[in-house]
Amino acid sequence: MTQSELYHTLALMQVEGVGDVIAKKLLQHCGNAAEVFASKKSQLQKIDGIGSVVIKNLQDKSVFKKAEAELQFIAQENISTTYFQDENYPERLKHCYDSPVLLFQAGNIDLQNQRIISIVGTRQITTYGMEFTKKLIEEISPLNPIIVSGFAYGVDIYAHQIAMDCGLQTIGVLAHGLNQIYPKTHKKYMAKMEQNGGFLTEFWSSSNPDKENFIKRNRIVAGISEATIVIESAERGGSLVTANLANDYNRDVFAVPGRTTDKYSQGCNNLIKTQRANLLTSAADLVYILNWELQRESQKVLQKQLFVTLTDEEQTIYDYLQKTGKEMMDIIALECDFPIYRISSILLNMELKGVIRPLPGKMFEVV
Repeated sequence: MTQSELYHTLALMQVEGVGDVIAKKLLQHCGNAAEVFASKKSQLQKIDGIGSVVIKNLQDKSVFKKAEAELQFIAQENISTTYFQDENYPERLKHCYDSPVLLFQAGNIDLQNQRIISIVGTRQITTYGMEFTKKLIEEISPLNPIIVSGFAYGVDIYAHQIAMDCGLQTIGVLAHGLNQIYPKTHKKYMAKMEQNGGFLTEFWSSSNPDKENFIKRNRIVAGISEATIVIESAERGGSLVTANLANDYNRDVFAVPGRTTDKYSQGCNNLIKTQRANLLTSAADLVYILNWELQRESQKVLQKQLFVTLTDEEQTIYDYLQKTGKEMMDIIALECDFPIYRISSILLNMELKGVIRPLPGKMFEVV
């Protein structure tokens, strides 16, 4: 995108009454933002959904001063911009009708990896939530997913931290411009975040973290990912909004169940009860439902190894499957005398080692 194209696009986004949906209609009809401003009233009236008020507001010259100021900020701070028609615009976000026309980013973000998941939840994360988040991210880390969240208190920042500890790329989607950070106490994580991913936002440097911005931010969190995981949530909360948006975008949603008496499990339990989320009890559930597979070349390398080191538990399961051929996860747990909450993680580790593979119906067999 040239500087001139960016300048005119920024100006268009400042026109009163022009949001992402209206802007896309104008851009797709006219070709680019400069042509939108140059188009005659008679031409603009032919565009479905474009009324007289928007056409009149396109004559407001003050939007160009605002665009120029933001363009200077972008240049001074070395901020990257991505246009919704660019090849490097997040692929899944492209398919969301209300996705941002422009995204601003800082850091080393690489969205070529299609294994992108969003992890969200309460700002009041409990020990239970922390333990589950840590275990989940550690177990899926060999599959090298990108972890997306909102850089807020609680589940968000904890997911970012664990992702960085595991050497994974992690992206914070912000509800304000890149000239500030919210909450301020999280400024200490910025440098490491930018080395291991970075920050995305649709908001200008003039935008503050206002309440309505967080709702808008949530649609990016939901739309950019293959799946959204709700770790913990009260009966009402922003993470439930993100889950509902993910459902609207036809994305997979997962929720971690908890006791009915736990305040911060009520939201998750309700998502599961109303069939708006898959039950998530382990990393194996996520891998199975998303149909994530190890790269075939990696599997071949593992299979060629003369010796694969197995733990005692893994050896027990391997020997059992050698005899039976294939079996359901629950039966494996029963016959090998392992609790069901342990069997899924053991099977996932064995899959990563290339000694077993999953089959439909939660069946497993030796490779």
